[in-house]
Formats: sequence, structure tokens, C-alpha cells
Amino acid sequence: MLKRGKTYEDVYKAFSWNIPEHFNIGTDISDRLADGTNRPAIITEDKSEKVLTYTFDDLSRLSNRLANALVANGVERGDRVGVLMDQSVETALSHIAILKIGAIAVPLLSLFGPDALEYRLGHCQAKGLICDADNIEKVLQIKDNLPDLRIVIVANSECPDDVQDFWALIEKGSSAFSAAPTTPDDPAYIIYTSGTTGAPKAALHGHRMLLGHLPGIQFVGNFFPQPDDLVWSPADWAWMAGLGIVLLPSLHFGVPVVAHRMKKFDPERVFHFLSKHRVKNSFFPPAALNMMRLIEDPKTKWDLKMRTVVSGGQALGKDVFEWASNVMGVSVNEMYGQTEVHLATGKCSQIMDIKPGSVGRATPGRIVELLDGSGNPVAPGEVGEAAIRSPDPIMFLEYYRDPDATANKFNGPWCMTGDMMRKDEDGYFWFVGREDDMIKSSGYRIGPDEVESCLRKHPAVHMAGVIGSPDPVRGSIVKAYIHLKRGVNQSDPGLAKDIQDFVKARLAAYEYPREIEFVEQLPLGLTGKVLRRELKQKDAESKKRM
Repeated sequence: MLKRGKTYEDVYKAFSWNIPEHFNIGTDISDRLADGTNRPAIITEDKSEKVLTYTFDDLSRLSNRLANALVANGVERGDRVGVLMDQSVETALSHIAILKIGAIAVPLLSLFGPDALEYRLGHCQAKGLICDADNIEKVLQIKDNLPDLRIVIVANSECPDDVQDFWALIEKGSSAFSAAPTTPDDPAYIIYTSGTTGAPKAALHGHRMLLGHLPGIQFVGNFFPQPDDLVWSPADWAWMAGLGIVLLPSLHFGVPVVAHRMKKFDPERVFHFLSKHRVKNSFFPPAALNMMRLIEDPKTKWDLKMRTVVSGGQALGKDVFEWASNVMGVSVNEMYGQTEVHLATGKCSQIMDIKPGSVGRATPGRIVELLDGSGNPVAPGEVGEAAIRSPDPIMFLEYYRDPDATANKFNGPWCMTGDMMRKDEDGYFWFVGREDDMIKSSGYRIGPDEVESCLRKHPAVHMAGVIGSPDPVRGSIVKAYIHLKRGVNQSDPGLAKDIQDFVKARLAAYEYPREIEFVEQLPLGLTGKVLRRELKQKDAESKKRM
């Protein structure tokens, strides 16, 4: 457990790891808390929006039944089982049952199309898949192309041939189950990276992943948990943030989690949901907060009871930070991490100065450094690649079936992130950009995130994507694709120059976008990040036509 302290230094120095010999995530977040007191674990709604509550005793009993059903259908320790469902009690039960068996859960986003699903299920050689009614048609399209996939279970639907019903299996299963005696280093999850460069990589995590998350969650959650805490986030539980920040740690600490299927992000629905359920704790990607910013006067429309708001995935920006802190009534604690090694840095507003735009300092138990190309630490203020020192329980075990990629991820004891940052004199980290997104212009290295953050402060700009566009003189120039706010006239002849001057006055003169293109929308990934690779392709195609 994280010990309270008056300063960041007090908390960071006082922390030490205590990893048990045996640990199973499934039993930890269900059986351990099933004490007959009917403590709420998962709160959800049916189609009529009636609130349903599942206790830890329910999770223990129902997951045991599902585990027995999976074993009866041939699932064994070490087998891979996909979970393709939105937030729901079925999703939680599936994870718990798979982990109790000692099998490996493979979370899959419902937004994936058939090709994306086929690649991931085929790559990990999944033996089983549990999905919901909204996803079964995609699964049936690819099922014959997956020879290892022997069992498909669907929740809340009439079952086609060769597909089994989730709740019918649970009804048949025994409520007694002996979980596999797993160690912290035994595999628990395969989580696929977003695949921004090349094919998605399969990050294999051990049961220790949950243990590794706990001090960081307590830290960015302002010493989470506190009495009456209640957690909900729009982040999909198939994403590392939804799984590692929201679902697993909350259940470990006995804090109820609200499960809500949100097919499309709706800012008004989000505010309504936060108010209706009196949510105290949430995680929001920056893109979500930016969309919520479009709602007028949310404080007068909804009664929010937030205690903590965490954000991560990309730089938040001072403007979004100030808006969110004002509307939510709490400082937003930004954090940074990757699928391979999550929650590397973060903020705890109770014991730290909050510097908007910074991703904080190293979370307790974590050693983070910025290294140059030779593997040496850079001086404060200089740009270097963020690296996390191993061993660390939150760190992935390996890339599944890819030893070369695993070896390339490390430089000695350092897990290299590919993310470029600066560290100031106070030890705060500032995200600059991905190494492969860095813009080299006239000998200068320019981070696109910093430029995008500055652009969003302009009163006419809603969102922006920044890339390096080839230039015969400078090597590259900064080019910005900009989605304007509602009501702004993009044909205004002075608008582009006004935006350029705005950036030039706030950043270094060489960082302003020499070329601006206004667009109706920006390409966004599944987690709300701007897909710069698509902007680069768009730029290349436009150059060919010139």
C-alpha cells in the first residue's frame, strides 16, 4: 500500500514492493472479497435503464461457474481466450473466469472490424472467444479462417450453430472451482498495441500487472480509495487504461465499478451518466475531454460529485486542463504509460504542484529516465527518449511469439518507449512526441504534441494534427491540419496567418506551422489520438498531385 506523505519525495522514497509468491488476478478481485456482506462490485443498467448491482459474492460464484464451463469445453491453463465485449458484467466475469483457470485473456475492442479481429485471434492462436450480440456477426465471418478457435460463446443473443450461450453455460456450471496456483510472473493477458507502426504487437503481461498498477493508481487517484469512491470511465475495458486504471484496481480495492455500454462517445450522455450515478472517480482520454468542452454550461445542467479525474494517452494542454478542472471541480491528474509498461509517470494533486501539460513525475516504485542515442541520461531541459528501468512488476513479460521485437524493446536494463520527452529542473516530464513523429527542420528537432497543444489554445481551433512535410530546403517543415470550431469561417483570408503568428509568439520561431490545411475532421484512432500516419499519407498524396 502507498503510504501518505506531505510531499512527493516523502511518498516516493517510502514505497517498496512486496510481491507475494503466488497471485491470481481472478481470485484477488472476486473470491478474496466474497465475504457474504453483499458488497457492490459491478453496477450496470438494463435496456430500460434500471440499475442492476452485482456483488463480489456474485462475481465469485458466477465466475466459478463460467470457469467450469470453459474447462468442460477444453480450455486449459495457458490457452488464449478472446474477450470481445463492451463494458458489462459479462465482460468482468469472463476476465475473472479465464484468469482463474490460468488461461490468458485477450481483450479485444468492439470497434475492431473482421480483419483486425482475424489478425489478433489468429496471431495469438486463440482457442476460445467470448463476445456479445453486437459482435457475433463479425466473428462468424472469420471463424472458418481460425483453425485454433474451437469455442465461441455469445452473451445476450439467440445462438447460431456452433456457438454457445453465455448465461446458459453459467447456469449449468458448478459454483465451486479451484483456481490455478499462478505466480505473479505467470502469463495473464495479451494486450495488442495500437499498431501505429507496422503490425500490432502482442504485449504479454503476467498476473503481477495488477500489483504493478496499484501504487500508481493510488498515486494518481489522490490516495485512492477513499470512502464512497465509485468509478466509471468511458475508456473501453479492452484498452490498457480501461483495464489497468479502472476495472482491475477498483475491484482489488473493493470499490464498485459502473459498467456502461457507450456505442458512440456522447458528451451530453457522459455528463448525464456521471451525475446520475454520483460517480466520484474517472479516467478520460484528452480527446474525450476536448469533445466534452463543446457542451455549454455543464455545471449548471448537471450535479457532478467528482473526487478524482485522471487523464492520459497524449498531452492534455493547458486550455483543456483548465476547462476540465473548472467543470469537474478537481485538478486533473495527468499520467503517462504504454501498453508494455503502464503508469510510468503521473501527478498527485494533493502533494504536488500541478503543472498543466506535464505528465508528472515517476510514479512510486518506478524508475524513469530520459536517455540519448548512446543510452546516457540527458540534462534537464534536453530532449531524450523515455526509458523505464527493469525489473518492474507493471512491465510486460515479452512480445508474444516475437523474441526479436522483445529484445529490441530493451537497452540493457531499460525498457525503451520510443517517446521523446523533456524533464525540467523539478523532475516533471513533458511529452514532446514519438521518435518516429519527430520533425527535423533546418537542424531543429520539433515535437508535434507541443505544437498541437499550442494550436488548440487559439480561439478558432478545436483540434489539430501536426506532421513534418518534406521540404527541399529545410528537410521538413511543420504542417498543421486543423479542425476549426463551429462557426469559424475557414475562408477568412487572414485566419491562417493569425494562427501562425499565434504559435510563433508562444513557441520557438522555428516551430510554427509554415503550412496549414483546414479539414472537416481529423483521422482518430480507437483511443482518440490523431493518426499522424494518415496525415502523412494525405500530405504525400497531395504532393504527388502538385
